[in-house]
Amino acid sequence: MRVHLIDGTYELFRAHHGRGPARHDPAGADVKATLGVVSSLLALLDDPSEAVTHLAVAFDRPIESFRNDRFADYKDSSGVPPELLAQLDGVERAVAATGVAVWSNATYEADDALATAAVRFADQVDQVRILTPDKDLAQVVRGQRIVQVDRMRGTQRDEAAVRERFGVSPASIPDLLALVGDSADGLPGVPGFGAKTAATLLAHYDTIAAIPDDHHDWTVDVRGAARLAATLRARRDDAMLYRELATLITDIALPHDLDALAFHGVPRGRFSAWCEELGATRLRDRPRRWAT
Repeated sequence: MRVHLIDGTYELFRAHHGRGPARHDPAGADVKATLGVVSSLLALLDDPSEAVTHLAVAFDRPIESFRNDRFADYKDSSGVPPELLAQLDGVERAVAATGVAVWSNATYEADDALATAAVRFADQVDQVRILTPDKDLAQVVRGQRIVQVDRMRGTQRDEAAVRERFGVSPASIPDLLALVGDSADGLPGVPGFGAKTAATLLAHYDTIAAIPDDHHDWTVDVRGAARLAATLRARRDDAMLYRELATLITDIALPHDLDALAFHGVPRGRFSAWCEELGATRLRDRPRRWAT
């Protein structure tokens, strides 16, 4: 058995910025992204190669989390189109109308919920499949038991693929993002540290904390070692904060256990009512797996 964990916020943004005409509900509100998420979810449920039996979709609502209290420049909703923000509530109701479990996160991020579920359910199933290309989630990849799936590109990232792609183990991903930076989350990184240099150091030392202050003590050869060591020495507190922010929480409370994630089919009445509400006539007969 496998469990599928879906980054709903990523899916919402992808649908909003994807190709296709604008879509509005009968009241004139923009619902393109919401309809896109539901369409993508129904396609997943019908995909024989995925053979979905247990799944949940996690959303950020609001975009802000406890990390904004720790770092003022962390990602927030200020640059998000208002018509997209306006769909955060509706998209959760839309997913629920398909009979799929929904996780809404106020204090934490959707990534924290996905990471928690992946770690919690990994030993209960044959494989946990996290459906997002977000490099943050690479930190919880474990062998082939916990993997990332990029449906848009048709790729899968297991632990070996994480090491090949980033040059470090999954456990070192937060340290890598702290040094290099992550523009998607508002992490600036440490000046001078590129992906190759950071990966070389972390492949040997594993964590930022273990990298010696003095470059003479470094046992790996990197260009500009003296300059980089001096920068890290001066900015180590910043780097450790960025690492904290990049580290996903894996023990938050989830509203469902594994059994509650079992998919029993789309509830026809509820889904039809939702389609009527949004004027989504093309989706009304789309599901193939109806609840009995």
